[in-house]
Amino acid sequence: AHSLGIPGPSVEGFLFPDTYYLVKGLAPGEIIRIMVRRFWEVWRKYEARARELGVSVYEVVTLASIVEKEAVLSREKPLIAAVYWNRLRRGMPLQADPTVRYALKRFRGRLYYKHLRVDSPYNTYRYPGLPPTPIANPGEESLRAVLYPARVPYLYFVSRGDGSHKFSTTYREHLRAVRKLRLKRHRSYQ
Repeated sequence: AHSLGIPGPSVEGFLFPDTYYLVKGLAPGEIIRIMVRRFWEVWRKYEARARELGVSVYEVVTLASIVEKEAVLSREKPLIAAVYWNRLRRGMPLQADPTVRYALKRFRGRLYYKHLRVDSPYNTYRYPGLPPTPIANPGEESLRAVLYPARVPYLYFVSRGDGSHKFSTTYREHLRAVRKLRLKRHRSYQ
């Protein structure tokens, strides 16, 4: 990873998702180099903004990887990024479900409260701040969302179950939204 200019222990987060036209028979190491090189090409557009915000490429990529896994709708990425930044600024845990899924390795399905107790530095319910490394390879939309988050006061969001989220500023509003969505889901199962 270091030979490719990556400031972390692995290439995760720096394999840029894009369409690549490759020659048959390329060695895996060469494919990795091509993908990482593409990341750095895209990153050049955002370097100055990261410096302006006082954040490292590694912090941006790590947070963008969480946004990448959390957001289904592109239009919500800047909102989700804003929630995470707002929480970090206030010293609140991120409480990001994708980090728990990452900690649980090949986990599929719905997360339950028991899953939120997993003891892993990737579990942002238990450990404050960013996880130690990126948890996915973010695309340009997620990188941009982290560097240009929406200007909103939101601190919470909950999935509506259709790919969108309900955003809230206070914990009370959030609990109300969660109850309302649970009731709606419960009714749809009857």
